[in-house]
Amino acid sequence: MIDCHVHLWDPADGHPWIRPDSPHFRRYSVEDLAASGTPVEDLATSGTGVRLAGSILVEAARGDAGETAALWEVARRRPDLIAGYVANLHVHADAGPAAFAALLDRYAPNGMRLGGPDWPRTPESARALVPMLAERGVALELNLIHGALRTAAEVADRHPELTVIVDHLGNPGNLSAEDPATWRADVAYAARRPNVVIKISGLLTQQRGVRAARVAELVRHAVASFGPERCLVGSDWPICLTAGSRAEALELALLGLTGLTAAECERVLHGTAERVYRLRRVATEPDTRHDR
Repeated sequence: MIDCHVHLWDPADGHPWIRPDSPHFRRYSVEDLAASGTPVEDLATSGTGVRLAGSILVEAARGDAGETAALWEVARRRPDLIAGYVANLHVHADAGPAAFAALLDRYAPNGMRLGGPDWPRTPESARALVPMLAERGVALELNLIHGALRTAAEVADRHPELTVIVDHLGNPGNLSAEDPATWRADVAYAARRPNVVIKISGLLTQQRGVRAARVAELVRHAVASFGPERCLVGSDWPICLTAGSRAEALELALLGLTGLTAAECERVLHGTAERVYRLRRVATEPDTRHDR
């Protein structure tokens, strides 16, 4: 498995969203990531039989353009842990097209992420760089609180050569408080675009207090709608630690893969990530015990 959503941060470097009274207000280093689950850690203790083969390191809103260089350096230094990385599009928005092209050439990110309450409230100058991502084959990753799936569909329509990855299943509401009918409709709308990919992540925190079987229904619906070839899995470590461990976050996502064939599971857990993030083949031991 490639864990497609992990973060590293140190509040001393910025990250203004992490308040001093937050449980996340501490440094999470690459050594902490290694301790949370190395590439040879076997998750079979919970019956999944899945091995971690690497991770996609996702920007953590440090607030400055230097975060991209820092992510690149970690990925360069620890290829045993980091298979690729997604940088922050916001912080490069005002550099202009020429500088942004140079950045893509210099640091070769596997994706660039744009986040916010909704699409209109993302920086216009950042949105203006999206065509360049399409030209360069770099994925656009979206983490929007509202309208993520429909926005992804609309962006995908405008840029058919662009891969658009939607984080955290499109941020559906907690099932204990919200009916998922609107989310299901949005999934159906986005899934009709072949260049939209959905990431099964954020479940442990966003669906806190919801029975695992109900969470698995969300995952099954997403996989059935998009197909295994357009689904990814991520733990959202260390965000997930307020609700459970990295292994527990991954295992919750895996519950929704029940019934898939071994080949279909391989796409969700590994193959899709290699394709959409343009990864070099990540060595992993063949293991079909998760085929159930």
